[in-house]
Amino acid sequence: MSTPSSRVTLRDVARASGVSPAAVSKVVRGAYGVSEQMRQRVNAAIEELGYRPSIAARAMRGSSSTIGVELASLGNPFFAPVLDAVMSVVDDSRYQVMVAPSQSPEREGQRSLETLSDHNVAGVIAVSPVIDQAWLEEYARAMPLVILGRDLASDAFDVVSGDDADGTRQVMAHLFERGHRRIAHLTRSEQVTDPASGSPHARRLAGYLRAMDVAGLEARVSRSGPREEDAFAVGVDLLRGGERPTAVFAANDALAFGMLRAVDHLGLTTRDVAVVGYDDVPLARQPGVSLTSVNQNGEQMGRRAAELLLSRLDGRTDPVREVVPVRLEARGSTA
Repeated sequence: MSTPSSRVTLRDVARASGVSPAAVSKVVRGAYGVSEQMRQRVNAAIEELGYRPSIAARAMRGSSSTIGVELASLGNPFFAPVLDAVMSVVDDSRYQVMVAPSQSPEREGQRSLETLSDHNVAGVIAVSPVIDQAWLEEYARAMPLVILGRDLASDAFDVVSGDDADGTRQVMAHLFERGHRRIAHLTRSEQVTDPASGSPHARRLAGYLRAMDVAGLEARVSRSGPREEDAFAVGVDLLRGGERPTAVFAANDALAFGMLRAVDHLGLTTRDVAVVGYDDVPLARQPGVSLTSVNQNGEQMGRRAAELLLSRLDGRTDPVREVVPVRLEARGSTA
């Protein structure tokens, strides 16, 4: 035994046995659906490391009064109404909410979900986690799970997403109607926009590329980190380049705010470069900002995700996949 038993965690056992923490949890709980080979591997690691679930954890297992919410970041203003809606639904139940944000959205979502498992939550709402679907499927077999944002088809968990295809269609139609032809798209990394991921950014990028292709126009895609500061730096480079775009469709409002700063920094206005965002966070509606953006109703998405998780905890097993309607709110940034 290389580590004192009091310091060995479920995650240590997962690493040693080469399986997910969710799988270890299933073995420890004696849950259905674990192969004999996996059970032997996990039990061998448990014996080798001296792992023992705490008495408190064993008492909580299956009767926890906590629901976990995994967020890519606390800095994205779209998550505030989502989280408020989740908490308003959960407040009427016996559960409380535990939030696990990720420091680096492209890498840390899995760690946040594992942390929630280690805290023995009863179920989890994961907001657009950048995690392989196969891993999420395995996690959901041990933990009731609702995915919010990513449009995935699964028998293991529920999905609530916005209608990104229609939202992007509305954005592009709006810009075409205003005579724009040099339209750039500001989005996130290739990992986040992988078509197989089902992420909102991937669907918005696909819709932009399709619209530009149908219109016979040249697509121009720029990529940024998640923060407004990242988008500002990318936006300055984009607008200083040759044949400046007359409009920029940003994949969310945080990126759009960075682009608006870049426009102002270069002495331009939105008459020179129109800017459209996505999410319609409260700041977008302020008169001094007046950002045209797609409202995807974060409150409704959060509310439905919480309702679905509670119904799973009440025993429902049939998967649910819901798409929430969206609408474009046209404001001064595209006037």
